[in-house]
Amino acid sequence: MTRDPVVLQSFRTPRPTSNPYLTLLLQNLPTGTADGVRAVTFSWSRALLGRYDVLHLHWPELLLRSRTRRGRLVRTVATAALWARVRHRRTPVVRTVHNPTPHEPGDARERLLLRRLDAVTTATVHLTGRTVGAACPGSAPVVVPHGHYRDWYAGHPRSPRVPGRIVHPGLLRAYKGVDDLLAAFAALPGERSLHVAGAPADAALAGRVRAAAARDRRVLADLRHLDDDDLVRAVTAADLVVLPYPARGGSGAQLLALSLDRPVLLPAGPAAAELAAEVGPGWVHTFDGPLRAADLERALTAVRDDPPAARPDLSARDWDVVGRAHADLYRALAGRPRTPVPV
Repeated sequence: MTRDPVVLQSFRTPRPTSNPYLTLLLQNLPTGTADGVRAVTFSWSRALLGRYDVLHLHWPELLLRSRTRRGRLVRTVATAALWARVRHRRTPVVRTVHNPTPHEPGDARERLLLRRLDAVTTATVHLTGRTVGAACPGSAPVVVPHGHYRDWYAGHPRSPRVPGRIVHPGLLRAYKGVDDLLAAFAALPGERSLHVAGAPADAALAGRVRAAAARDRRVLADLRHLDDDDLVRAVTAADLVVLPYPARGGSGAQLLALSLDRPVLLPAGPAAAELAAEVGPGWVHTFDGPLRAADLERALTAVRDDPPAARPDLSARDWDVVGRAHADLYRALAGRPRTPVPV
């Protein structure tokens, strides 16, 4: 009997603070069937010395990054050795395009190694068709939509909705437009509230959020990594989740809000239009140009006066579909395509 192909994922065994996308991917890959795979999580010894049939990269820049200079040097050498191994053995490499380029650019050595990894990438998984062609030229593109989080958060207690509450959840990074949101909210009159909930990526951004909260009692700042209970409570208290940044690779924060049945405000564009058409009317609101108080006012008025009547349609993002699509890709790359179903 032919063994299942072994797939090395580029992330370590998930922890409570890990991105749920990675945990859900592991949990929903089919195993123990004629069409299954065996996924293993990352260690440098496994990557350089172990046996695997496919390497799957997520955020490949994280292979190279470390808080210390020595750590960055060690990781640079190890990543170069990994590149040489997969190139020499012609191991199929998959990359999920969470974002086409790193949000924070690295140094010249990092950029060189990322280009080399791109050059040996066999197939790219795109969470949206909008990123096809934006990464790893020459690789075969496959679109597999970002799975939803309904099951992940189903057992967590929800908050009652707070009228006029705006929430910006998740890891706070400069590119996410937090400063624009703070400025727009400061110009928004009335008894509204803004809850910024998540760990900041740098002290300067944290300082700006705290300063805004000190100036305006309507701003609530919870600058820490929120566990699932606290995250669900924060998001479900929202009248509106505001994510004022373009998400070229598909946004986990958008899916978080919609999975918890909360409308979102996003920058206008083809990706937002596609999401709105998919999930149904009333769930996705958009704005053009820099975020302004008038955009917040308009979206808050819409969700108050014309709330969506049902849950958003996320059926295309069920995780059994996502897991099967990944397994089919892995098996095809490893030379073990899906077994035909007898008719």
